[in-house]
Amino acid sequence: MSADGSGGRVLPARSGDPARVGPYRIIGRLGAGGMGTVHAGLDADGSRVAVKVVHAVFAEDAEFRARFRREVELSSRVTGPWLVPVLAADPDADAPWLATAYVAGLTLHEHLARFGPLTGGTLYAFAAGTAHALAAVHRSGVMHRDVKPQNVILAPGGPRMLDFGIAHAAEGTAVTRTGVVSGTPGWISPEHYRTGASGFEGDVFAWGALVAHAATGRLVFGTGAPDAIAYRVMSERPDLEGVPADLREVVEQALAKRPEERISAADAAEAATRLLAGQVTTVLPPGTVLEPTRVGELVCSEWGVPPLDDPAWRLLSRSRSRVLLAVLAAVIVVAGGAGMSSLLRPAGPADAAKPRTPATSPQSPVAPTVVPAHTSTAAASTPPSMDRRAARPPQDPLAGVDRPAFTRHDDGSQPHPEEWRNSTTARTRTEKDTARAVQHLVTTILATKDMDFMRPTVTFNERAQTVMVTGGPVSTLTDDYKEVFRRASDMAACVTLAHQLKNNPTTWPYGRFIIGWKDDEQAPQATFLGYGQATDGCYNEIAGTWQGDEEGLATAGRASSDTSEIRVASTTVKGVNSGWRRRLAEGHGLEPFAADDAVSLGFDPVENAAYVWARDPDGALLGRAQRSHFRDVVATNVCENLMSEYSANSAWPYTRWSIALYQGNAAFPEIIASGDCLPAP
Repeated sequence: MSADGSGGRVLPARSGDPARVGPYRIIGRLGAGGMGTVHAGLDADGSRVAVKVVHAVFAEDAEFRARFRREVELSSRVTGPWLVPVLAADPDADAPWLATAYVAGLTLHEHLARFGPLTGGTLYAFAAGTAHALAAVHRSGVMHRDVKPQNVILAPGGPRMLDFGIAHAAEGTAVTRTGVVSGTPGWISPEHYRTGASGFEGDVFAWGALVAHAATGRLVFGTGAPDAIAYRVMSERPDLEGVPADLREVVEQALAKRPEERISAADAAEAATRLLAGQVTTVLPPGTVLEPTRVGELVCSEWGVPPLDDPAWRLLSRSRSRVLLAVLAAVIVVAGGAGMSSLLRPAGPADAAKPRTPATSPQSPVAPTVVPAHTSTAAASTPPSMDRRAARPPQDPLAGVDRPAFTRHDDGSQPHPEEWRNSTTARTRTEKDTARAVQHLVTTILATKDMDFMRPTVTFNERAQTVMVTGGPVSTLTDDYKEVFRRASDMAACVTLAHQLKNNPTTWPYGRFIIGWKDDEQAPQATFLGYGQATDGCYNEIAGTWQGDEEGLATAGRASSDTSEIRVASTTVKGVNSGWRRRLAEGHGLEPFAADDAVSLGFDPVENAAYVWARDPDGALLGRAQRSHFRDVVATNVCENLMSEYSANSAWPYTRWSIALYQGNAAFPEIIASGDCLPAP
């Protein structure tokens, strides 16, 4: 349940995310994992916390709850300067959760992917800090049992270890009992592979692999099939080429095949600290025991990881509480505000293949013409209109309604698998119309990406007041396909249900939705991709202003199959390049981009937005003035071309735009500006 995947940054909350968990106000996401979702939260004093909420499928397992409660109690006892402490937890909540202090920084996994191995004093400080963290865990009588790169954050003041013990609350429960060894291949000890034994020595083994991985960027037992990795762990020597000789000696002791031959965490901490002291020419007499304060001084003196601050904490904390500040608007429009990370590097629209014009284009449908949900199916009903340029759905469709039929608008609980299993196909005419509207909007959104084969099934659970949108069964699709399906289904369900709630507030009971995917027709239930409520708004906004984000950018980066999109993208990119050359010639102190093809454009059909991204390895847009010039050039050309097509093509939906930069050699972009070419109503 680490926050790995967010790049150390807070991401916008998704529709359906809770507004509060326990005493904490939720303002966004930090990531997700197999056990649940990690939310960005604030306590009453405004301090930042990471709130980990368990998936409903685990919460239904009584054995899991018992283990989770025990692990929380044990982990709460563990303290130390290199650990991320547990602040609060509620194992008995409908969705069990725990909160830890938020630590800004990349995980080791993310740092290695971006910047490569740790070197010099930073490597020795990493080894010492993590060893002391593990020793503190063991002194408290707790085993970590999940030491791996995703569970170590490289904070400004040194490494921080998290998730000690928590991830293994699920082991052996009905949810995970599959007859296979639990854990992450490459971070499992030989004895655990052989007998299932899990002890302090297994943590030390994983620590040795962790330090070697930090030093080389390689996995010490290689990659490949899990059984091949298991064989190497049990039978072959680890690959330690590139680990400094003095540190390698300690790592080899940690990676001994027999647990009784391994160094202890406390001895590893002492040995690593002496090696670190040698990096700063500090000579320690034999037998010297360093106090934690002195160890901290040594680690900080050699630590070479820069601080990572994320302005999205400030922006999102305001947007979730609906506070509109003039200074925030200035940051969004001029400075670009939060630098969100993208999990996918976009490809340009020129990569599109087999251009075609789909019969329909993605748009939000006009509010369907409906009859009360309990009216006889024999009653006449007009299918929902599919005007693809309808007005945006209402932000709060039940405002001013005394007794709405949908009563769960204040319910922030996660969906349960039973709700999906008990759903049925549409029965009334209104449900059938709604199902058609959702299906139509999903497929038209996906059509421009050549993904309209992912036609969903729509079912209803009136008791849960929830609509289920389920894709599949297709077992060969990668996660990036499923993510676009989730976004399209989320938008289609939210838009359609919001209109129904607005037009029929006292008779229409459905306001929640679940997005799922089935890889196999025989699967007993779908895998949950997301959920939300149509009463929370359907678009990504900060302080009431639409904002592009990394999810939209990733979708825009997928090649388009719509000839109109390809034509408008090509024309707009040419216009931006021409406009930038004119600015250069006017003598504003601007620099040209390093490559002629630095600027690209793609479309996100989910939120009807065009994304422009630029690769800037030489820092042509490093300063605020340079970015302001580029924003003006992009906004002028994008709006001119979007609105020209909007006037000539009644099926054209795109009016929004967003700009992203890849600065220097960064693999992750920064969103610097967003806007809408249509004036506000």
